[in-house]
Amino acid sequence: MLNRRHLRVKVLQSLYAYHQSNSGDVKQHEKNLLLTIDKVYEMYIWMLSLISEVTQYAETDAAERANKHLPTADDLNANLKIMSNRFVVSLLQNKEYLAGLKKYKVAWNFEPELIKSLFTILKKSEDYQEYLKKTDDTIQTDKDIIKFIFKKVILKSSLAEQVFEDMFLYWPVDKDVLQALIAKTFKNFAYDDPKQNKLAEVTGNWEEDREFIVNLFEESIRHNDDYQLLITSKTQNWEPDRIAMMDTLLMKMAIAEFVNFPSIPVKVTINEYLEISKEFSTPKSNAFINGILDKILADLKAQNKVKKIGRGLIEE
Repeated sequence: MLNRRHLRVKVLQSLYAYHQSNSGDVKQHEKNLLLTIDKVYEMYIWMLSLISEVTQYAETDAAERANKHLPTADDLNANLKIMSNRFVVSLLQNKEYLAGLKKYKVAWNFEPELIKSLFTILKKSEDYQEYLKKTDDTIQTDKDIIKFIFKKVILKSSLAEQVFEDMFLYWPVDKDVLQALIAKTFKNFAYDDPKQNKLAEVTGNWEEDREFIVNLFEESIRHNDDYQLLITSKTQNWEPDRIAMMDTLLMKMAIAEFVNFPSIPVKVTINEYLEISKEFSTPKSNAFINGILDKILADLKAQNKVKKIGRGLIEE
């Protein structure tokens, strides 16, 4: 699921888009920010659907084999065990999943070769052949073959990778989140009764997380000029155009958290943005951002502008 670091990245992406655009419509960009979260859930539903489609293709494959000019005995008696897989059967009865299919208009008919190619890979695998031979299946063993389909068939497919990359702008960034959501789904689907199995939630607490990202986005924009002055005062020996835009945005977000988010420890804020800088900025950004934020934080504390509340958050 999306943790606070992922959510900070979403805000960073939206701030970058806002500053790069000619539009000063904060509310529209805020809507776009929330849409990027919804896109993660949409991607999750599409992936669950793809997993289901691969298993259901067994029926199509069996029909094609039976209609061959000279079908073998195996062709005429294809093993359709995967069609009754407990995980998939439960998924196809899940109200949240069915609502997601409808909301996002999920249908794979635009990419028929993808499903076929994935099932072909599955059919030839030793894991699938062993699965077909089992006679004492449980919800756990049924999940094991689905995990194999997801991890070793779909995620290893360059065609599937390309399809999702074309469909979802932030696929390279959100791919890890998707894997966490699918893993959570495998954990949640632990019951033979489909009504007890729940989909994963996109965040731990959406009400709190929504408030966090909206406030962080708005505060970073509202005080943009003030935060820029703070950064400029500590980077006088640097030419402005030599400071990466991502570095500036990360520092402004960190300052916003220092001043406006009393329940977030200063150390957590600094560590989070240093980690994000490793992935989204230059190799030297980590040390640069750390040094500048330390200086800015010292000034803010001297001015009594950093007020943290709660046990362990008050800093001397």
